[in-house]
Amino acid sequence: MKPFAIAGLQLALPHSGNLDLVIKKIRQTTLRYPWVQMIVLSELAICGAITRSVESLPSGTEDTLAKLAADLGVWIVSGSLYEKHKGAVYNTTSVISDAGKVVARYRKMYPFLPYEQGVAAGDEVCIFDVPDVGRFGVSICYDMWFPETSRALATLGAEVILHPTLTNSIDRDVECAMVRATAAQQQCYVIDINGAGEQANGRSVIAGPDGEVLHQAGEVEEIIPVEIDLERVRRSRERGLMGLGQPLKSFRDAGHSFPQENRSSQSTYLNSLGVLEIPKRGS
Repeated sequence: MKPFAIAGLQLALPHSGNLDLVIKKIRQTTLRYPWVQMIVLSELAICGAITRSVESLPSGTEDTLAKLAADLGVWIVSGSLYEKHKGAVYNTTSVISDAGKVVARYRKMYPFLPYEQGVAAGDEVCIFDVPDVGRFGVSICYDMWFPETSRALATLGAEVILHPTLTNSIDRDVECAMVRATAAQQQCYVIDINGAGEQANGRSVIAGPDGEVLHQAGEVEEIIPVEIDLERVRRSRERGLMGLGQPLKSFRDAGHSFPQENRSSQSTYLNSLGVLEIPKRGS
């Protein structure tokens, strides 16, 4: 067994200005669950979905979280904040080690367009290693709707996908189903942490490498501490999901290529779908 303890913080937060409250909740979590090794926040937990709160990284917010991580001896995944980088705005997650070092920053590859306006798309997947534990990947909210993102993480060896999200809409039930499907398809853990309160409607999900739901949160604030076992991922990928399908090996061995992998030959059908825009009343 290769255990690792993660606490997802589904916090009931106002729309913005939440750094002090988040710090308080992280400290309370480590006091209540001193065995936790990583804290995962929801998307935009600290700043809310307001692009005017944009920061350049490193920033005072990131530095504060780094000092907190070192003080508590836990990894912190910041959920995300809006980052100003080379003249563009990105939705960016910082991954901070238990020594207080920023080991990765991930820019959301699929902003929720046409609604998340003014936010640029990142162009690199994010993986990082927790020493003596395993390999982790990061995706943010709408990224999960594109299975290519999770497959890319799995093919790079990610055994856990950390997925901060911020959803307050009717499609949350669909996202919960996607968490389980992604875990099964990629034979890994998926840690999906949504916000609550004014920001979002909760229902965070943690799924295991056989596609099973380990925890399904309600809609109110909830601290979700779980211990995952990375050996289960390795066993599933070696032996098959429930001793049956081995999708990563099949994907490796099939030798197929797909039209979407070549943008220059993108299908006529996709190009026929029209402009990416907010639907108009009566359209």
